[in-house]
Amino acid sequence: MIPVWFIILMLISFTWLFYESDWMRIRLTVGRITKAIPKVRPSKIQPVFAVKNINAGYGDVVIVHDVSIYVNEGEIVAVVGPNGSGKSTLLKSILGFARLFQGKVVYCGEDITGIASDRAVSMGIGYVPQVNNVFPNLTISENLDMGAYHRKGRASIKAGIREIFEMFPELEVRKNALAGNLSGGERQMLAIARAMMAQPKVLLLDEPLASLSPKPVSVILSKLGKIKETGTAIIIVEQNVRKALSVSSRGYVLVEGTCAMEGEASSLFAEESSKQRFLGLEAKGIDTDLASRHN
Repeated sequence: MIPVWFIILMLISFTWLFYESDWMRIRLTVGRITKAIPKVRPSKIQPVFAVKNINAGYGDVVIVHDVSIYVNEGEIVAVVGPNGSGKSTLLKSILGFARLFQGKVVYCGEDITGIASDRAVSMGIGYVPQVNNVFPNLTISENLDMGAYHRKGRASIKAGIREIFEMFPELEVRKNALAGNLSGGERQMLAIARAMMAQPKVLLLDEPLASLSPKPVSVILSKLGKIKETGTAIIIVEQNVRKALSVSSRGYVLVEGTCAMEGEASSLFAEESSKQRFLGLEAKGIDTDLASRHN
């Protein structure tokens, strides 16, 4: 006679084997289904250009303190603030024209901190300084040629000049005129056009509207809009707050070398008190009704 305990043990063993077999089949089925489902990664836009925690200045004097900004492809970002706030120093430190004490410069995901200015241009970073930004003894066409020095082949240069003249027809009309004989607005257009001859992915502009009358200011801003449409990212440093923010999607306010505010350009100065607090301007002295200008 078979003992009862033996019968119970066999029943438990067979039950476990069937359970284990069914469990393995379930695991294999789930595994196949999981592999068949594509993995969805969260989308994250990587800025084409960013500076992180920058301290910069001249000699041993630190003017810019822990400033971070970024710009995406096909975006215009404004850096505004009162005179002496460190806006131009920030740009100059990126290309080695001012001393970079601390921080990181990232371009297309690559750390380019401390890069030489000529290397930066060849990589796709254009820079237009506020003054001395054209060759006054050369013609408009010759200035454009100088901007294309790293292009390969005369055909490429000619094609680039044709594209520039389509964007800046005002320059084509006077292509044989010396840059030194141009008006202030025409000089700024030429300086921007010469930088665009290098086919930059990022364009850094240091106060392009300074000392210009309203008409050339409007023309230059319209050109920046066209450049943006090509996918070029633009960082514009400017004291003309209203005009700079009117073409920008976002803005940063520098005060005494630090970033006092940042946000959407259309709402950056929504509060009247912020105009006087950060820019030293009376509310009636500046038109910052930007929402309608972005619509």
